[in-house]
Amino acid sequence: MSATNRFSIIDPAKSPVFYGYVILVIGTLGIYCSIPGQTIGVSVFTDPVKDALGLSRNQFSNAYMIGTICSSLVIGRAGVWFDKYGARYVAFFAALTLALALFLCSWSVQMSETIKSWLNLSTWLVPFSLMTVLFFILRFSGQGVLTMASRNVIMIWFDKNRGKVNAISSVAISFGFSSSPLWVNALIEGYSWQMTWQFLAIGLLVFSIIALQFYKNKPEEHGLRPDGKVTESSDDKKHVPVAKQYTAKEAQATRAFWMYALMLAFNSFFITGLTFHVVSVFASEGFPKEDAISIFLPASVVAVTVSTVFNFLSDYLKLKLYLYLMIFGGVLASVGFLFLSTAIGVPFLIGGFGILGGFFAVLNAIVWPRFYGRTHLGAITGKVMSFLILASALAPSIFSLCLSTFGSYQLMGYLGLAFLLFLALASIKANNPQ
Repeated sequence: MSATNRFSIIDPAKSPVFYGYVILVIGTLGIYCSIPGQTIGVSVFTDPVKDALGLSRNQFSNAYMIGTICSSLVIGRAGVWFDKYGARYVAFFAALTLALALFLCSWSVQMSETIKSWLNLSTWLVPFSLMTVLFFILRFSGQGVLTMASRNVIMIWFDKNRGKVNAISSVAISFGFSSSPLWVNALIEGYSWQMTWQFLAIGLLVFSIIALQFYKNKPEEHGLRPDGKVTESSDDKKHVPVAKQYTAKEAQATRAFWMYALMLAFNSFFITGLTFHVVSVFASEGFPKEDAISIFLPASVVAVTVSTVFNFLSDYLKLKLYLYLMIFGGVLASVGFLFLSTAIGVPFLIGGFGILGGFFAVLNAIVWPRFYGRTHLGAITGKVMSFLILASALAPSIFSLCLSTFGSYQLMGYLGLAFLLFLALASIKANNPQ
């Protein structure tokens, strides 16, 4: 058995259909399996877990923030692992680590009480420190490593059809993520939060075996080429122009890397901050809780529509147009945020929210392999992922600080517009470096 297929009985070269489509299905499943390490997956556990541990909402949130920030500082190393060891092993160990973290989370109350008895202490610092460590493992393995490896392996198996397959994956993930709080909450109410985390851990153990069997690092390792073409002879290869394979350091030396990464980070910051404080934001402008929550469904419809249409078109259009359309979405959302109490406020906010989310799904997957090649994709996307995780970690606290210091969230809207203006001007020369 070849080293590229070790521990696996699946041979992509013998697949009756192009194996990239198998990767599309399994890679999308891998992103879906990262839900327990995503904000949307953790948030459902907040109230029962914090009460069981004796933590206040602020203490629990701060543990989550610190764990997330710490994960953002080391996620770049996981990108290097991806390039060195490939998607198979990285996804396999990420799923195992996430499963272990979920088992530990389910035993967090017992662990906290045991540590307290060992140290002869009765303080909130024990469960706070414990959850900070567990959140670090959850965020690093789930939101970070498993998501990155699963998304990258799909992109590696496609080139000309990259946008089309990303459209399919994005739609499936959008519906999967949006429905996850419902069934996770049903499990918590039916079986308890401890058993729910254990059920999710068992599911991840099963997926780790699936990843080891079905994830394949590169089509070239199996005599295939991206999009399903058979590898040409050596005489044919010399006529095919080869894209430059940028290292992470070379990529960071280009303007495009920073402009696209900063725009994606803005999306993570703004959407996380707004989502975390949405009830408070709307209440500050005189809206009830029901109106605040109601913005998510229409925004999701806009996001899925934008993602589907522009993913398909991305195989034919320049991505710089997408960058400016995403900036426009940010401006729209910021204006809606500032004028929330007026007639244009809610429609602008919903439209901008959806446009941001839709183009995020396109650019975060398509830009990096198209601009910088596939050889060092892990290191490059790992660096970008660290920006996104850090932005999402800081957003809730900065939004809250804005309210407590100035009495409203208005400053966040003005800062958003100023940052987007800077990006719009600085991105004029952010061209594809290929």
